Amino acid sequence: MLSNSSKYAIKAVLFLAINSSEKQRIMVKDIYKAVNVSEAYLAKLLQELARRNIISSIRGPKGGFYITEKEKEQSLLEIIKVIDGENRIHSCVLGVSDCDMNNPCLLHNLVASSKMEFLRSFETTTIAELTKNLGKDEVFFPL
Repeated sequence: MLSNSSKYAIKAVLFLAINSSEKQRIMVKDIYKAVNVSEAYLAKLLQELARRNIISSIRGPKGGFYITEKEKEQSLLEIIKVIDGENRIHSCVLGVSDCDMNNPCLLHNLVASSKMEFLRSFETTTIAELTKNLGKDEVFFPL
């Protein structure tokens, strides 16, 4: 249901939520291994998230990415919308372009309620909620 790009973006945002602050910014080179994606690709994802105010960034030698307390109150669905767009979120699981409630594909009725529950969970869960019980030294990404 989630694209790889959204998975990488969520992992990176959670990493920032645990390890960064306005005074402790983190460079892409210090994140990409935890997210398990190339440094260049992660940089593009983080730049887009910063451009859309999901996270913050500062350029320069003492720059990097970080997430503010206010930004932590955003839902996980906001990350997915930035990376994948609204169309992907509501698209057919089989990729049928005209699949909907009135013209369902073979899997539509089977997955519709689960998909809505999944989206509702991502819409109601904030970055802060996911990270509030994690300490900085805990490993939560398989390397």
